Amino acid sequence: MKLNELSPAAGATKARKRVGRGVGSGTGKTAGRGVKGQKARSGVAINGFEGGQMPIYMRLPKRGFKARNSKTHAWVNLGRLSAAIEAGKLDAGDITEETLISAGVVRRAKDGVRLLAKGDAPKKAKITVTGASRAAIEAVEKAGGSVTLTGPVKSEEAAE
Repeated sequence: MKLNELSPAAGATKARKRVGRGVGSGTGKTAGRGVKGQKARSGVAINGFEGGQMPIYMRLPKRGFKARNSKTHAWVNLGRLSAAIEAGKLDAGDITEETLISAGVVRRAKDGVRLLAKGDAPKKAKITVTGASRAAIEAVEKAGGSVTLTGPVKSEEAAE
């Protein structure tokens, strides 16, 4: 095989459409642009333009709100922790956000890790995380472990 013998597979390439090359070509005279009007002229960029009518993206109301002080937590379920401990990726005696990341249970900590109650709680686990749901804390303590929270704790009086 030589370089001058190489060619693309049959049907892989298509000839470029040559517009404005005479009436017999099918795309002569107006070159597929129709007759007159803004789009028939050169230098047209009318994305979202509606002919002077107020465009739809301006007619529709703005929606939504994002608080500047909101936090996004990475979350981990108890079942996932149990599976990682059984697989030997985690030591039940010392589970922190750093060990969760290094074991691959959580990809990145974001604003902290929050423990949720889905699945079975690991036995005698000592867990230190930013936040946890009440159900998760109860499940871990029922299984003989403890949960230490490093993030701000909402007071019981404010919740009621």
